[in-house]
Amino acid sequence: MEKKALAVSTLGKQSPRHESSLRFQRILAAVDGSEGSAKASEVAADLSQKFDAQLFILNVFRGYPEYMTMFPSAPSPSGEAIQAYEEYARKAASEVVGRAVSVAEKRGVKAKPKTSETIGSVVQTITDYASAEKIDLIVMGTRGMGGFKKMLLGSVSSGVVTHAQCAVLVVR
Repeated sequence: MEKKALAVSTLGKQSPRHESSLRFQRILAAVDGSEGSAKASEVAADLSQKFDAQLFILNVFRGYPEYMTMFPSAPSPSGEAIQAYEEYARKAASEVVGRAVSVAEKRGVKAKPKTSETIGSVVQTITDYASAEKIDLIVMGTRGMGGFKKMLLGSVSSGVVTHAQCAVLVVR
């Protein structure tokens, strides 16, 4: 924790000879409930406080049709099963965002929460949201809740780094 605090506290310091243009006004914490995203939400809140920036918190969750494409030979679920899944996914997403909002509030930072359901690309949903909200910096964890495909950097964080139109900070 001290290492992270040190890195954050020295980020905005300017030497007398080199004026830094580093200034973030709109910061997005992309969270998924993983340990990495919890750390990222702390860093995003710290940076928002330091730069007096507006903080946005986003959780993108997959809609039920996305899971059905993974198991095409499985029997079709009932309408009740689909509704139960969607209610659970929305509640879990709200809880993830709520935890990140609490982290921000403890630092005196007001955050704008958002959950978004997608049946497409999580990366595109995050980068589209960042563009629409004119985000200067996206902060996210290295590995999310996606399992085997996210062994190194993580497919979502890697995709966001590749496709975002703004700076991206990936937190370990």
